[in-house]
Amino acid sequence: MAATHLLRSSPFLQNPNPNTTHHTFKPRSTIKCTISSQPNTPISKHRRPADESIRQEAHRRHDTSKNTFSAKYVPFNSDPNSEESYSLDEVVYRSRSGGLLDVQHDIEALKAFDGAYWKSLFDSRIGKTTWPYGSGVWSKKEWVLPEIDSDDIVSAFEGNSNMFWAERFGKQFLGMNDLWVKHCGISHTGSFKDLGMTVLVSQVNRLRKMGKPVYGVGCASTGDTSAALSAYCASAGIPSIVFLPANKISMAQLVQPIANGAFVLSLDTDFDGCMQLVREVTAELPIYLANSLNSLRLEGQKTAAIEILQQFDWEVPDWVIVPGGNLGNIYAFYKGFHMCKELGLVDRIPRLVCAQAANANPLYLYYKSGWKDFSAVKAKTTFASAIQIGDPVSIDRAVYALKNCDGIVEEATEEELMDAMAQADSTGMFICPHTGVALTALHKLRNSGVISPTDRTVVVSTAHGLKFTQSKVDYHSKVIPDMACSLANPPVNVKADFGSVMDVLKSYLESKDSKK
Repeated sequence: MAATHLLRSSPFLQNPNPNTTHHTFKPRSTIKCTISSQPNTPISKHRRPADESIRQEAHRRHDTSKNTFSAKYVPFNSDPNSEESYSLDEVVYRSRSGGLLDVQHDIEALKAFDGAYWKSLFDSRIGKTTWPYGSGVWSKKEWVLPEIDSDDIVSAFEGNSNMFWAERFGKQFLGMNDLWVKHCGISHTGSFKDLGMTVLVSQVNRLRKMGKPVYGVGCASTGDTSAALSAYCASAGIPSIVFLPANKISMAQLVQPIANGAFVLSLDTDFDGCMQLVREVTAELPIYLANSLNSLRLEGQKTAAIEILQQFDWEVPDWVIVPGGNLGNIYAFYKGFHMCKELGLVDRIPRLVCAQAANANPLYLYYKSGWKDFSAVKAKTTFASAIQIGDPVSIDRAVYALKNCDGIVEEATEEELMDAMAQADSTGMFICPHTGVALTALHKLRNSGVISPTDRTVVVSTAHGLKFTQSKVDYHSKVIPDMACSLANPPVNVKADFGSVMDVLKSYLESKDSKK
């Protein structure tokens, strides 16, 4: 108890550095603390000067002793004997062979501190306003981008999204008592993309301060990536360039990059066409690529997995279901869970499910073939527009993750995902179509008995439902072609007189009473 008190009281937790002269930490549970000879004596805190910002305060308190944590780019899933690596300060997106890159942390340096230490450190930062630890991403800074100066970080204190118990939905429709929804859409720009973008734009900010020739940041997007990129670039005063497929994203998604001052190119192609163009452009111009081909994004996104464990008091759920399009996120969740296991915070990782729309399902088809025959597909229009991707960049990452956690891939038709969304909304949620895809996958796995009624299951909601109001309006208006919209709840037209209103209300109440 005393050691825990000292850990949580220590200013080391706000600026951890194993070389600090105030504290000596020995590997694995052995903790010596020299804060005070009287542990119960409160440590006095002084409010920062009124003319000093929290960023300036963090800069002033920055420990100048050598940082022992580091990370670098390496070829994804490469031979352990490979010597190919790159500094994170290099502008590089592919390995020499043309393959994906991954951010590799110095695990041995991180292992100098045991799992209990990391849990205490991360937990101590939740809900704080200390820069930059008020962010759910940067509260795990040592595992994300350990060498960046806090003064270079661009953050809107993203993350720390709530995970709520879907009590009625789970019990009524699935017979489950332990169903949870991780609402990553409750973030600065309304989607999980903020988690990765704060890392990427922070690194660009660092590179520009170092004098690197990076004049702007560009991305292809089906909506949410462009919103996140434009917001974080606007915050840092960095130009952002957005490639969007014309007439294929919602107005709520389109207006975000426009409002944040991005240079928006509306292109007569789909996302895959936009992705090809932005890759060609960033290879020729000093524009930094912000899509999830860039593995920095995944370092931020993996913190959502760590948050899930924190929110369960470091107990591991049985299942985590993630919608998948370009497929970086499923790997990011795997990486977050795997790091927690490797560094001793938990003893296992959950099984992952990647849920795809049937109209854009290359991973699902690959999975059903027994991982024997991958082919890109021409993605068809889907209400889950953010995952309308037929040639996913992170296909290799997703397959690696799923194979290493005994994962599953499921799909959802348009009618299934829209019905699931309406069903969830009827229980008090207000979810996006992509979460409808994930809930459909859950329905199918429950019906087949793969997921049991007692399994603790987390569905990752990737965006806020307010970004997709038109799809909800169309569903409840029953105007979607070839769709029954069986759970539609349109308004009832009534004459503006007491008798007509009473008749309608009596009929409604009787119908509800008969269903008890």
